[in-house]
Amino acid sequence: MAMLLALAGCASTGKQMSALERAQYTWSAAIRWGDFEGAWNLVDPEVRKVVLLSDTHFERYKQIQVSHYRDLASRPGETEAAREIEIGVINRHTMAERTMRYTEQWRYDAETKTWWVTSGLPDFWAGE
Repeated sequence: MAMLLALAGCASTGKQMSALERAQYTWSAAIRWGDFEGAWNLVDPEVRKVVLLSDTHFERYKQIQVSHYRDLASRPGETEAAREIEIGVINRHTMAERTMRYTEQWRYDAETKTWWVTSGLPDFWAGE
């Protein structure tokens, strides 16, 4: 009986969390395979209104290739979540590889039942 009550209590959170896991999988696949325009569609619409990316921005993303995308730590929540990511980046022109860290920030939109990335696309050129 106790197990049934525990499972029932987790059911609503479980749906939401599996939605987060699905969204994070879709996001990481898009980044890993260089589909930055697809990843941009997973960014919070409110963020996309403020941060406008042009074709030139997306052309710049074509200059790199992601060699790995590793989840280092996760902080899930009911309406907000974060993930620390390690990303391997290869410059297509020089073939030089480097590793960077990126913190994904997520927000759950109860109205659309969607998890959105609020941290935007990774900035592979920060500090360069």
